[in-house]
Amino acid sequence: MVESGSVVRSSIVSSQVELHARYGGVVPEVAGRAHLDLIVPVVSAAVAEAGLEAEDIDAVAATHGPGLVGALLVGVSAAKSLALVWDVPFVAVNHLEAHLYAAFLEEPDLKMPMVVLLVSGGHTILVVMEDHLRYRVLGATLDDAAGEAFDKVARFMGLGYPGGPVIDRLSGEGDPDAVAFPRAMANDGWNFSFSGVKTAVVNHVRKNPEVSAADVAASFQEAVVDVLVDKARRAARELGAEAICLAGGVAANSRLRSRTAQVCEADGISAVIPSRAMCTDNAAMVAAVGWQRLGADGPSPLTAGADPSLQLPVALQLPVV
Repeated sequence: MVESGSVVRSSIVSSQVELHARYGGVVPEVAGRAHLDLIVPVVSAAVAEAGLEAEDIDAVAATHGPGLVGALLVGVSAAKSLALVWDVPFVAVNHLEAHLYAAFLEEPDLKMPMVVLLVSGGHTILVVMEDHLRYRVLGATLDDAAGEAFDKVARFMGLGYPGGPVIDRLSGEGDPDAVAFPRAMANDGWNFSFSGVKTAVVNHVRKNPEVSAADVAASFQEAVVDVLVDKARRAARELGAEAICLAGGVAANSRLRSRTAQVCEADGISAVIPSRAMCTDNAAMVAAVGWQRLGADGPSPLTAGADPSLQLPVALQLPVV
């Protein structure tokens, strides 16, 4: 529950990590059924923790994409039902846009323009936010997202799921310079590519079965973080940004957080690094965007459905210069 777009009254997260860990990744059908089982108790807990009654709620927001269609349908259907019962507007929210606003829940007065590095299991996108709801996409991954690469490397090495946290922990015991993994597209435009470094890890381990897992993890992580931070830093310099902001689940990575803070300090700009709770998926960031969108665009029609392939709203992107 979020008040005025930035004040978090309650934030309840029901994680499915343990549920999917046995399968080594997210199973869409399992995720959808879990959403169906948990959405009512989670909403009830959020309302209770916020100390609100139904008449205190002004609008209901829900992610309608991108994501797994089954889970999206559960959330959108529940949100529409609540909006009808409570007689309040329904707001369909873009999940990617929600990640852009997670940092505002902890720092409402962020100065713009700022470069946002949105890094998750399904997306790696470099965005410049000119103002509220005004942004443009500079670049995105051409193949594997960074988080996806972490998961695939961890799965190959038998480290478990999700891959990001386990590689992050294991990297603390290894040498990031032990293996010279490639930095694909490091100086080539704003787009990213992590499929090659993932393949390089697989080939190296197969050729060197006795290699230290910690050294491989640390070297792989360093290769990914190098590209992410270097491109965000270059974008901030070229665009005169006030800050670099991290967003998405991979923004919880300790090396990415520390490197971002280092380069921002060196360049004299702000490093906006949300708490780990705000990096991962949460309803508070969805409510924050819902408030912004309701004010700018009004309510969404109840005919709005789930869109698993939804992109950032093109109509609001500024031209790349």
